[in-house]
Amino acid sequence: MKKTIQMIPALGAACVLLAGCAIQRPESATLYDLGPARPMAVATALPTSLPAISMADVAAPGWLDRPLMFYRLDYQNDQQPRTYAQSRWLTPPTQMLTQRVKMRIAQAGGVVLPASDGAANMPLLRIEADDFMQVFDAPGHSVGRVALRASLFKGRVLVAQRSFSSQVPASQADAGGGARALAAASDAAIAELMQWLAALPQK
Repeated sequence: MKKTIQMIPALGAACVLLAGCAIQRPESATLYDLGPARPMAVATALPTSLPAISMADVAAPGWLDRPLMFYRLDYQNDQQPRTYAQSRWLTPPTQMLTQRVKMRIAQAGGVVLPASDGAANMPLLRIEADDFMQVFDAPGHSVGRVALRASLFKGRVLVAQRSFSSQVPASQADAGGGARALAAASDAAIAELMQWLAALPQK
């Protein structure tokens, strides 16, 4: 009986070690971001110049403010978001979108400052991400879907508000294809947002 009791801790330690080997650690996951911000045709298609603005960090629901890569199987259960087990975003989508918008505005010759550094009389742009997900409408076929809601304030006065959405087919039915599709959909939505900003009265 004593020998049996003494073996239990050893067996427990072995099980813990085996379980540790079986669990995929976050450090071994494949990481993705939105890729390089290559020049866009929208920079030459703006009706007027972009106004100088300050910009708050992109906001999103809690589930979207994490580096998990979500996808949805619309053909099976469109109320069940899922995550890739071995793939992650490098940073949460909110951070990637904040940086992307600032880079795109700068590429188009605009001036954008963090909300904390903006002048008191400078318009404030707030963006909320309502969707940022790979969506499968059939096995092997998916799109990257992005939905943004932008609000422009002067002081506490809402000047204008508009929603932007875009979806781009994924070249592959996996996390890598979804990442590329979401990058393209993000750029398309941001391009529309910039055209909207440029068309707003600047006084």
